[in-house]
Amino acid sequence: MVSILCIAGPTASGKSARAVEEAIKRNGEIISVDSRQVYRGLDIGTEKITAEEMRGVSHHLIDIRDVNETYSAGDFVTDATKLIKEIVRRKKLPILVGGTHFYFDALLSGLPTGVDANPELRNELEKLPTEELYARVRSRDAHRAAELDPKNRRRLIRALEIIDSLGTVPPRCTLIHAIAENKVHSKKYKVEWIVIDPQREELRARIDARLASALKRGLIDEVRRVRDEVGDARLNELGLEYKIIGEFLRGKRTEESLLPTLSAKLWQYARRQKAWLRKLRDENVISAES
Repeated sequence: MVSILCIAGPTASGKSARAVEEAIKRNGEIISVDSRQVYRGLDIGTEKITAEEMRGVSHHLIDIRDVNETYSAGDFVTDATKLIKEIVRRKKLPILVGGTHFYFDALLSGLPTGVDANPELRNELEKLPTEELYARVRSRDAHRAAELDPKNRRRLIRALEIIDSLGTVPPRCTLIHAIAENKVHSKKYKVEWIVIDPQREELRARIDARLASALKRGLIDEVRRVRDEVGDARLNELGLEYKIIGEFLRGKRTEESLLPTLSAKLWQYARRQKAWLRKLRDENVISAES
């Protein structure tokens, strides 16, 4: 059975730096588990690791798509599975690190269903406001709605496709439930976990410091460039930083509101990440300083 190391934690917890330390210590290569760092040009907003910070360690699944392209959990599973095999053949340890916990679930426990795309239904759903899409998912499958980002149109439409075909999104023995019930991991991998979960006050301070730094380093200019390239609809799919700053660029909010608004929104996101992490057993949890 193939051994892999998985490093997870909320935003701004220090996952990337810890992964580099572990890779140097254990002769590893790093696979990014991040749904946005796959896109070229989303550097400041995603806090993409720099070449200097990589310290010579090989990193994979960063800057592999243009921002106007899409990248799904299925794409990640295909790419990560291939990379794990290649890294093992090089007699190195595959280290998966990131905050997109749905990607961890997909790799280790499988995608939820094989329902085919429905182009006719998709065309109809694309015409609806995002709020209406989320309301439809919530009315027909409240459990699945609670797992989704209400602003992520692509995943909302996919959920409605599955619901239209099967009546609901089928329950699955996800990674988080398997661990919570002390069941085995994926049959394909022997998984070691490092979970970085800072205390509330420390994490909020980290989030605020990171945001202040990102704004100073040109985050607004980055969002402006991306918006010019892909437009507002796609911009809103690229995460909170791009959506909120996009609102500023459209004149819907002031520049002074950016830091407090982003801080509050990212803290909400971090709390959802921390809830996922709580499903992992206590003995797997380490502090950010460890």
